[in-house]
Amino acid sequence: MNTFQVSIKETSNNSILKFEINQFITQHQSFEFNNIDEAKNSPLAQQLFYLPFVKKVYISGNFIAVERYNIVEWKDVQNEVAEQIESYLNDGGVVVEETSVPKKVPVTVYAESTPNPSAMKFVANKKLATSSFEFTSIDEAKLSPLATELFHFPFVKGVFIDENFVSITKYEVAEWNNITMELREFIRSYIEQGKEILLPDAQKVLNKTTEQLDKSFDDLDDISKQIINILEEYIKPAVASDGGNIQFTSYNPESKVVEVVLQGACSGCPSSTYTLKSGIENVLKEMLQDKISSVVAING
Repeated sequence: MNTFQVSIKETSNNSILKFEINQFITQHQSFEFNNIDEAKNSPLAQQLFYLPFVKKVYISGNFIAVERYNIVEWKDVQNEVAEQIESYLNDGGVVVEETSVPKKVPVTVYAESTPNPSAMKFVANKKLATSSFEFTSIDEAKLSPLATELFHFPFVKGVFIDENFVSITKYEVAEWNNITMELREFIRSYIEQGKEILLPDAQKVLNKTTEQLDKSFDDLDDISKQIINILEEYIKPAVASDGGNIQFTSYNPESKVVEVVLQGACSGCPSSTYTLKSGIENVLKEMLQDKISSVVAING
């Protein structure tokens, strides 16, 4: 069973604090409760309303937002609330009864072209995952009901799921102008129905839980850690905007070669070699100087 971890995030409204959870607690549905009576179908929200400073509770996806009355400051109580939520979830507490009617939030999905002519990015206005996941076959997709369904389309070659988008790679047999609308509407409807995007244990099975990632990072040498931090801060946001992802694999201190995996729209992209050399390699060489000789992608 996965361990729930809660992190505290500030919002633009100083009366509202967001308690972000490392996994989803609702099936991409949203619930808003203004008082303890309205929260009768949410044992978790009811428990929070017993705190005298709680004014409103909003539950959605992988976070809980709480609005406070002005009788306290968040800095004085936020850790207590975070611990209470974390303990409740790890004790198997029910978040929202299945009979509850979610707050209707329109789901929108738009298609966005990528540098890879074989890949299209479908961006949603809802958070879909807490980590990135790539599936290159229906066998690999068993941890993702959404990816499994997408592979039922005969022209789907690969599926990459990140925080708020799905990148789909197609076979050459189909043209995007003939299938984009169909895929966009399928993904939008799937999310709107609150269906499962990823199985609850997907992160653990694929070694993507916070604990597993932290341990892997801690076991690395200092240069590898620096490389990962540079990739996360300077490279990944640009790569994600193109519907893909870059994942550090290894660093050889003798040859000074960095190996990475390109995922999603970046995998097999005609311009990936250029991106690798003129972008990623140059950035790492500039920031780590004589510690890097070259960057190679083990899959493209």
